[in-house]
Amino acid sequence: MARDITLRLYNTLTRTKEVFQPLDPANVRMYVCGPTVYDRAHIGNARPAIVFDVLFRLLRLVYGEAAVTYVRNITDVDDKINARAAERGISIRELTETTLADYCEDVAGLQCLPPTHQPRATEHIDDMKAMIEGLVEAGHAYVAEGHVLFNVPSLADYGGLSGRPMKEMIAGARVEVAPYKKDPADFVLWKPSSEGEPGWPSPCGIEGMGRPGWHIECSAMADRFLWEALEDRLSEAAREHPHQFDIHGGGIDLVFPHHENEVAQSRACFHSDRMASVWMHNGFLQVEGEKMSKSLGNFITIRDLLSTDAFGGRTWPGEVLRLAMLGTDYRQPIDWTVRALEEAEANLLRWKRRIGDDVSEGTPDAQVVAALADDLNTPKAIARLHEIAKSIGDDSRRDRDAARTLSASLLLLGFDLGFAAAAQEAPPVPEAEIAEMIEARAAARGARDFAEADRIRDSLAERGILLKDGKDPETGQPKTTWEVAR
Repeated sequence: MARDITLRLYNTLTRTKEVFQPLDPANVRMYVCGPTVYDRAHIGNARPAIVFDVLFRLLRLVYGEAAVTYVRNITDVDDKINARAAERGISIRELTETTLADYCEDVAGLQCLPPTHQPRATEHIDDMKAMIEGLVEAGHAYVAEGHVLFNVPSLADYGGLSGRPMKEMIAGARVEVAPYKKDPADFVLWKPSSEGEPGWPSPCGIEGMGRPGWHIECSAMADRFLWEALEDRLSEAAREHPHQFDIHGGGIDLVFPHHENEVAQSRACFHSDRMASVWMHNGFLQVEGEKMSKSLGNFITIRDLLSTDAFGGRTWPGEVLRLAMLGTDYRQPIDWTVRALEEAEANLLRWKRRIGDDVSEGTPDAQVVAALADDLNTPKAIARLHEIAKSIGDDSRRDRDAARTLSASLLLLGFDLGFAAAAQEAPPVPEAEIAEMIEARAAARGARDFAEADRIRDSLAERGILLKDGKDPETGQPKTTWEVAR
């Protein structure tokens, strides 16, 4: 039974924040676009994984774990995959298997729960072909030179998701120009495969082997797992909306053309007014104020952060990456910085010390839940965590109930509290850097530049390191020591 919590989610389709009302509260259904497995996932790919993991956890809290189905697909047939496999001189299967395993390991390292289903595109070719043939039969698609294309003008209200005029959408996208298209906006549902490329018997009477276009993959897999597999379990009210589900998510870059084309295919195939009730999109990510790109040398993978010193000269625990990501509202652009990671790590350590042994899977704080229920307002939820931590007090007068509430709230947000216990062995700032800053502060004080000395002290305090000025017991000379903030 659903808890008495009202969820409000921003819907890209309507451009408003709406009260979330699932088609069937006993079967809440969500689809999120997953990776194309040709290369390691970068930190931008981590954002939807984390954002929709938080939503998955919140939905399970509100409606019950068994009531929520979360599907995140894997695209394992794509031109980028073909090119990368050829570049590396390995088989396509070897590339996709290895890259998929890497992706699953990386997002698990970010403390993301596995989705209910993680279908691979190559396992659902027949579902895609069935949709394609249905679209041709209904007059929404046509065969041309071994291709099957969706006829965009056949759907009068195409463009409702992105909300832009057709000319503007085409101008802003890389639309393939081809003489066999009836309209420049028409997009590929199926295309022929050359020798050495993945291929399956083509639909619609086309001779030879071919493979699906990108957009049809998600439409087919969403329908398979969120309608066909669940239809018998759905309420009568939900069955009045065939082939529809509750939430579709992904990055803001997918709104057009990918999600717009998903909507068109699914609506045209199933003669429905909607594909998903709510469309949610996370914002872009940049690194230290610049767009992430290999040409700028700031292209960072999740694995780089978890296991190398490629960013900030050290590795970072997955929970630190998670907290840094959640510090910005999911719909806003995020600037990925070393400073943000350092602050996130200091906060996690501080919270863990406040919790101590009072780790609880009990009831999370009502204000934290309320913040998340308001369109995943994670910055507000984190601000509340700070308030709870401050209320716990010192060891002699600890509020153990508050400690348990803090613990349960962190668990709701997806933080493995075992991390902080292990991380206590290392300070949130490298010891060599602390020593350098203490030396610089001493030099500033010697030059009577007390403003600079205070700035250095405050900077370390913000990062979880407290300085203590005293005397060396052996020499009697002034000495500054440090400790991790508690």
